[in-house]
Amino acid sequence: MSAPGSALVERTLAIAARQAPDAGAVATVREVSEAVVRWANSTLTTNGQTVERRLSVIMLVPLDGGTGAGVATVPAPTALAAGPEGDAVIGEAVAGAVQAARRAGPARDAAPLPASTDGDPGDWHDGAGETSMAVFGRLAEELGASFRPDEASFGFADHRVTTTWLGTSAGVRRRWVEPGGSVEINLKDPATGTSVWGGEGATDVADVDVTALVGRLRDRLPWGRRWIDLPAGRYETILPPSAVSDLMIYMAWSMGGRPAQEGRSAFSRAGGTRVGERLGPLPLTLAGDPAAPGFPDLAYTPVLATTYSGDEVSVFDNGATTGRVEWVRDGEVATLAYPRAAATEYDAPFAAPTDNLVLTGGEDATLEEMVASTERGLLLTCLWYIREVDPSTLLLTGLTRDGVYLVERGEIVGEVNNFRFNESPLDLLRRATEAGTTERTLPREWKDWFTRAAMPPLRVPDYHMTSVSPGR
Repeated sequence: MSAPGSALVERTLAIAARQAPDAGAVATVREVSEAVVRWANSTLTTNGQTVERRLSVIMLVPLDGGTGAGVATVPAPTALAAGPEGDAVIGEAVAGAVQAARRAGPARDAAPLPASTDGDPGDWHDGAGETSMAVFGRLAEELGASFRPDEASFGFADHRVTTTWLGTSAGVRRRWVEPGGSVEINLKDPATGTSVWGGEGATDVADVDVTALVGRLRDRLPWGRRWIDLPAGRYETILPPSAVSDLMIYMAWSMGGRPAQEGRSAFSRAGGTRVGERLGPLPLTLAGDPAAPGFPDLAYTPVLATTYSGDEVSVFDNGATTGRVEWVRDGEVATLAYPRAAATEYDAPFAAPTDNLVLTGGEDATLEEMVASTERGLLLTCLWYIREVDPSTLLLTGLTRDGVYLVERGEIVGEVNNFRFNESPLDLLRRATEAGTTERTLPREWKDWFTRAAMPPLRVPDYHMTSVSPGR
């Protein structure tokens, strides 16, 4: 049986202290228990359950001129049970991290590790959280009942429970358990070839109402019975919450303070950054908050744990307490991401990337109500294959997918061809003329990395469809 995560962290820190007594150390154990179900053509194709555990060791080594940081990550199965064999594996990881730190040289983001302020948490020695195939009981029952011979159902459901133990040589000891999952469903009409997609994220996939989700998708299938070819161009477009989330997530990932200060990002401007600049007329606020007020299933643990350093995050900040960050506040750029060292250098507040994103400030209007008030425009379903074209403007390109619909005089009159688009989420916030009600949503493109999102639908008067994309 595997050693408890807390015991593995403590052994790692003890071995690190013996091998490199002058160095700082961070040890993290992450255990992921995951269950998945996949189906195609209304038939179950794959299901399974896995457990993966990894140990990460970070050594912060004093060097001439500063401190170097090195990281080593190893699988942590039963081979790391207490005993000489396990200690040898840990010792090799510590030695590898020390060697990597020396090779890397003094780190620009060096800072003393945050000290513990919470004492020994009561759950430190608890075991890992678990999931199992039983979590899909309701889904399987409702999904099976939804299958029809005149349509094909495809989809994927995932539930995972991630347990993390974080310990540092500065005395931090934290354990947290984060469950999460998602359900995605495609329905396809063989007669027309039209395909529709819908998805939901949830802490527990048993909370997803599959019957209701399938019903909403089925209501959209008739929209594809009339096919309308449209050329590329700029169209008034309504982006549903899922599409908005994919764009806002990429923008949040690009809000590094150092790149902005150094003139190499879309948040740079002459003499500084765009903090304080107004983006557009709508009083929108894009925030990340561990407490997730209004959306409790988006909550996450307010402590930083990372195994890499970059422009937005630093291994030297492991164990730091994090809180609410408003990236955009009332329509203005409010905050950029700074590790503690960069925050000191640029006299800015420390702000780490957040594990959820909520966009608020719109009107009390549903997606359906926004469609009903549209004279002529497009309604998207979701975005796909998003890639960056120009980091200086945050210009992105990508494809529409699984349903683009023409709206005329408040009614959906048919399905149109897919498009490739070129847009910057920054420019979209500048040009958006309406935002609706914020709701929990599932990103289509980024869901494998980021699922905690709540967004409103957005109306953009001139969304840029640069070319027609063949296929439905």
